[in-house]
Amino acid sequence: MRPRLMHRARDVALDDPLPPHAEALFQDLELRTLVAAMADGDAFKAEVARRVLLEPLDDPAAIGYRQAVLRDCQANPEVVRELYALAGASIERPKRSSWTFLRDHPGYGVRHSREVLRILVESFRALRRIAEKHGQRFASEGFTTLFALIREELAEARLSEIESHVAELSLKGGVLVSARLGPGNKAADRVLRSRAVGEPHPLKWLRRWLRRRLRRADLEFTFELPPRDEKLARELADERDRGLERVADVLAQAIENILAFFGALRAETAFYLGALNLAARLDELGAPRCMPEPLAPAERRRSGRDLFDPCLALNGALRPVGNELAADRRELVVITGANQGGKTTFLRSVGLAQLLMQCGLFAPASSFHASVAPRIVTHFKREEDPSMRRGKLDEELARMRSLVTEFGPGLRAGSLLLLNESFAATNEREGSEIARQIVQALTEAGVQVFFVTHLNDFARSYFEQADDAALFLRAQRRPDGTRTFELLPGAPEATSHGEDLYHEIFGDERGPSEVDGPRR
Repeated sequence: MRPRLMHRARDVALDDPLPPHAEALFQDLELRTLVAAMADGDAFKAEVARRVLLEPLDDPAAIGYRQAVLRDCQANPEVVRELYALAGASIERPKRSSWTFLRDHPGYGVRHSREVLRILVESFRALRRIAEKHGQRFASEGFTTLFALIREELAEARLSEIESHVAELSLKGGVLVSARLGPGNKAADRVLRSRAVGEPHPLKWLRRWLRRRLRRADLEFTFELPPRDEKLARELADERDRGLERVADVLAQAIENILAFFGALRAETAFYLGALNLAARLDELGAPRCMPEPLAPAERRRSGRDLFDPCLALNGALRPVGNELAADRRELVVITGANQGGKTTFLRSVGLAQLLMQCGLFAPASSFHASVAPRIVTHFKREEDPSMRRGKLDEELARMRSLVTEFGPGLRAGSLLLLNESFAATNEREGSEIARQIVQALTEAGVQVFFVTHLNDFARSYFEQADDAALFLRAQRRPDGTRTFELLPGAPEATSHGEDLYHEIFGDERGPSEVDGPRR
């Protein structure tokens, strides 16, 4: 039995290796802020959120499956919280009843397993009560399948049967083990036999009394240990433990499977509760969010309204400035314009909208639709190498080479590459030529490229030969130097208005420019 709230046919995997370039994606899109908002102080939710965000789905149907579960979670948040709390308690309570120094002892293993199973049966009953009480309020395939499975597999008759087996494991009446003689007259094929548990049958005392009095050999064969024979007592105890070993192993495996179920349920509900936490934070800021429409890669579509960077909004606790994107069937989007005009912020907003959509979450926009990208890749500028082993351009080219070679055929048609001021560590002419060759090769391979750049030669050459396959956006600047943080279609400019920054930082007779929104 598995929850299967994240995937239709498998569990969420928290221990598998992360895909290539995951750490760079985490850094470039500033996912640390997003994870912190989703966790809301819960370390386990942070771990799950970070893991899932770095493994986006690449199938529109799988994304739709997860989106439907999220809608149920938004409509029934208290039930999801109850499931999360129950799963966590079911995992933690057995730990408190464990004595690690006796864990390898078969007799202890059976007794410990009995206590753990008693706790887990209580958890199963609580889980079934949740399914029976709230199951009809859920409509997604994930939840309806889970609740139907709980009602079927955890019916009262089955739980009562489990409890009766658990009661026999008390071993109050002693241990009855059968065996046959094997090679060398050694015991083989040991089997733990069931025997009565609890108070003896009313007539058992009479039968035992008659046996003692009549001493009939055909009633049973018995052997009594000689007094103070410690060696024989140890051998008998070892024989008893060998008879319990197999039972202890089976019980341990059963408990492991049950705890795996509750572990998966805890992880999967943790992710959706993280999504609800993020939604609540954005709602407090008055930021828009929508359930995006995932499309097949072959459709080559990517457009949205009021796109914004949720990490910037969360860090500044400000209502974000949104932008529109109309990049359907565009191979290249070139973003130019004034410094601190919102270009990098816009680039992150596109990447985060795509990533959150492919994780089955809402997008930071009032509307968003996009083709699913087999890979979401970033190449942002970095600080100078502190070891001074290589120059900045060498470092950029090495990362680009690593990016392409690591992905290999994975960086295929439909993938999304976000470039942020790449190849600007050299002169204008050389940087433009490097950018031109790399971008051309990637777009010809079917990769959609978003490029924030100050390389005017590169931008102008592409603009002059532009066709419907390229889109050019420019960060807006008013005549007085004020940035609006809006990006509109427009030809690249020969300046990024660095003089405005000089006046703002060092001041002049005009005073620093007044800016009416968040900067980036």
